[in-house]
Amino acid sequence: MQFSRQKKSVQLKDGRIWGQYPDRLQMYKIPPTDNISLEEFEELAIERLKVLREVESNSIRYKKDDKAYQNKSHDLLKSFLPQNYDVSKGGSNDPNQEYDERRKDHISHFILRLAYCRSEELRRWFLSQEVELFRIRFSEEQRKDVDTFLENNKLSYSDIGEEEKSEKCCQLRDAGYNLNVQSVKADEYYKVPFIEALDLVRSRKVYLEGGYAYVPRGDLSSIISNVFRTHLSHALALTARALPYLEEDERLLPRLNNLSRQYVGQDYGTKKSIAGGKITLDQIDMVARKSFPLCMRNLHQSLREAHHLKHGGRMQYGLFLKGIGITLEESLIFWRSEFGKIMELDKFDKQYAYNIRHNYGKEGKRADYTPFSCMKIIMSNQPGPGDCHDIQILSY
Repeated sequence: MQFSRQKKSVQLKDGRIWGQYPDRLQMYKIPPTDNISLEEFEELAIERLKVLREVESNSIRYKKDDKAYQNKSHDLLKSFLPQNYDVSKGGSNDPNQEYDERRKDHISHFILRLAYCRSEELRRWFLSQEVELFRIRFSEEQRKDVDTFLENNKLSYSDIGEEEKSEKCCQLRDAGYNLNVQSVKADEYYKVPFIEALDLVRSRKVYLEGGYAYVPRGDLSSIISNVFRTHLSHALALTARALPYLEEDERLLPRLNNLSRQYVGQDYGTKKSIAGGKITLDQIDMVARKSFPLCMRNLHQSLREAHHLKHGGRMQYGLFLKGIGITLEESLIFWRSEFGKIMELDKFDKQYAYNIRHNYGKEGKRADYTPFSCMKIIMSNQPGPGDCHDIQILSY
């Protein structure tokens, strides 16, 4: 890959140094050394936590290759992360503001890294959301900015050259989707060890030969995201080892412990009326404690604790949720968010999402199934080892 780097001449105020954050996109290799107040510490952490929760929510609500997901991701970037600043065009944004946004991005990442390194479950969640956020940001970057970022992080890959591309033109065309010879000739391809492109190999998006994957430029985000994942996973492990040293600081430790449990959604402190006897997803925990039948309350508690139910429990509880007014979209969000805590979302979509859509009459024979009656729960589908359904009813 050939780079043509232009030096930026940017005048900043109050000791800001442009070279400290040369790219909007960051690998977060060097911890920050700024002095910040405890109020700013907490504010930056909560702002980034909102971004990561929104990334998680969008991943649950939409498929990642849908236009709606791309639009939501674009809006998310505009709301929090550093905006475009092009000095060559006179700089439509204030460079001091651009610097401050990059600084906020950098510091907030490291604060949440401290908060989410304390357990395997927290590390897995943080890693998954940060990698997806990185992938979204990388795909939004302009070509010249991507080249500069790759150069700054020593991630350059060599393109295959016109001669080799012409020789393998037919294979490259057949490996892509909706490609023709002209598209192949106009694109750039990079020869990457196939173990660095496993996501693309799994989805059959690249041509393989001699242990190498021929990756088009548009799919570099998958490669670089894996590099970012490896770096962050290692960094989280190192941070977890250093965490005991913070126990001596009584100011930071309580804040870090609370961040992983911080609620950043809407305020549901005020009671809402449940119109027509139906509830929405945000009311389900409150209503489960106060109004659910014992059998369904048991299923709800078991799901929240284990993040999984066996088939019988999923059938009973899934149809019950449908009966009390949870829509298909909300139901998919609810089950994905729970099962996603113990498995990859791709596995959930392949093995469990079909049955949920089936309950709502969107798959199979498209029947409009109703919730199980008490008698049906008692008389059929008795619980076995590992089951949670109808335990409470059988104990009456």
